[in-house]
Amino acid sequence: MIQYFHWYTPEGSLWNQLKEQAGFLKDLGITSVWLPPASKASTGGLSVGYDAYDLYDLGEFDQQGSIPTRYGTKEELLAAVKALKEKDLKIIVDIVLNHKAGGDEKEKVMAIRVDEENRNEIVSEPFEMEAYTKFTFPGRNGKYSEFIWDHQCFTGVDHNAKNGDHGIFSFLSEYGDGWDEVIDDEKGNYDFLMYADIEFRNPAVREELFRWGIWLHDTLGFDGVRLDAVKHISPHFMKEWLLRLREHTGKDIFAVGEYWAPGLLHLLQRYLDTTDGEMSLFDSSLHHNFHHASTLGNGFDMRKIFDGTLVQVSPHLAVTVTDNHDTQPMQALEAPVEHWFKPLAYALILLRAEGYPCVFYPDLFGASYWDKGSDGNDYEIFLNKVEEIEKLLQLRRDHAYGEQRDYFDHPNCLGWVRTGDEEHPACAVVLSNGDSGFKPMEIGTLYAGVTFVDTLGKVDERIAIRDDGWADFKCAPGSVSVWIPESSL
Repeated sequence: MIQYFHWYTPEGSLWNQLKEQAGFLKDLGITSVWLPPASKASTGGLSVGYDAYDLYDLGEFDQQGSIPTRYGTKEELLAAVKALKEKDLKIIVDIVLNHKAGGDEKEKVMAIRVDEENRNEIVSEPFEMEAYTKFTFPGRNGKYSEFIWDHQCFTGVDHNAKNGDHGIFSFLSEYGDGWDEVIDDEKGNYDFLMYADIEFRNPAVREELFRWGIWLHDTLGFDGVRLDAVKHISPHFMKEWLLRLREHTGKDIFAVGEYWAPGLLHLLQRYLDTTDGEMSLFDSSLHHNFHHASTLGNGFDMRKIFDGTLVQVSPHLAVTVTDNHDTQPMQALEAPVEHWFKPLAYALILLRAEGYPCVFYPDLFGASYWDKGSDGNDYEIFLNKVEEIEKLLQLRRDHAYGEQRDYFDHPNCLGWVRTGDEEHPACAVVLSNGDSGFKPMEIGTLYAGVTFVDTLGKVDERIAIRDDGWADFKCAPGSVSVWIPESSL
């Protein structure tokens, strides 16, 4: 899978670009494409899409200052989807259900203020406030859905439009006291994240979101969903939403949730248990290990790279990543993997049997952008393409098959072998976060006498497999080498 966007994707052309690059992605061995949020958000054509406004507006209506979304028009989106399907690439859509932003009208509502660090602690008496909780979508004028959102559809907001006050305000609701039930007790209850928080205990809201999911599938014919901010949404609702969608479509819709909890594997496991394994999760713990390893250099014990990760304990439900739009520089969860370590990280997710790997757009194409730092100054950021990424993707497509034998016996130098199958030749992978190294590994007697070469070109020599099926496979300092039969080049 590829995440085909980043936080600073340029405005207006992504859908057209994706249409043109469908064949290129297919040739690399990409099988699924994760699209950014396709619906109109509160800042229209400027928005990345996570400040959701009108889920039914895919760049079709003049709302929030534009007809197109940041990525283009609905017609351009449909053309890109058609191009992907023609190349037999699966489509993963980004689903943002936690909140809505950019309300059309203010309403008066009774609320209480809560402590921002403990949302279960009430710090005011009930009072009347005003909030932008009326969503009428005048530009769409009832097309596709006549549902009107009002304050009964939300649990709370972070802005009192009556006096400009900012905080966290919990509505007094007929659907339950306080916040909805979530997995963790972080901040007392982390149901509220931002904007107007959706009230999933309201039956009318639930039914509208069920209807919308079916409408979106019927419109785009997607194959999977990336579920935003599931950490802040009732897991029972998310499970029900998925089951209803699968029941209607008759398809085993793939789902991956964003529950970002680096180093807190028990929370990821609890979420998977609560949703009965109906969805996968991004392995935020593995990303954290990659980030940590990339900053420590040879001070990181590579034998521990998978310690405490989802891919280690539930590989069939782990989507593995190097970086994403939230962890890239200048973002709230900024924790980028240093560029030198990216080839090692990608080898660890692309060439192993466990997990479902996801490639980040800037790692394949490069990116540059400007943003304001915490000191108020503007900074230009360059994210260079990972030069090895295309070859690593092709190696996954052509060689990452068969039995996996691990040689994780040195703090700075790891190796493993994939023995291949009848159609795919074997490969041997060696990587080091320190000095150059070598790893004695068994590739199998089937390859006795066969010459192997480092297809990444880091080590310029040929290695002959001994009669017993073993060889000493080498790698250069701070890099990865992937050895394959010379005859398969």
